[in-house]
Amino acid sequence: MTEQQRQQDLKKLQDAIYKEKVLRARSMTPEQRLADVFELCNGVMERMLAGVMWQKRIKTTQEAKQVLSKQIERLRFVHDHVDRQEQIGA
Repeated sequence: MTEQQRQQDLKKLQDAIYKEKVLRARSMTPEQRLADVFELCNGVMERMLAGVMWQKRIKTTQEAKQVLSKQIERLRFVHDHVDRQEQIGA
């Protein structure tokens, strides 16, 4: 199989997955979509906490939450700073 064929096959697979996701979302009620959002957010938070615990060798979830909170606050600060810089044209 050539590289071009592999890329075409991958594109077909990506398109099929996307179509399936769109059709599933369209068939859901707003309540189901909202429940999915919360499930996704909770899963992301669990992975971020696990990552902090692994990186920092932290043993307790409470300590990991504190570290993660500080990291998120730093990201917010940088994001806000960049937004202000873009607004003033710097």
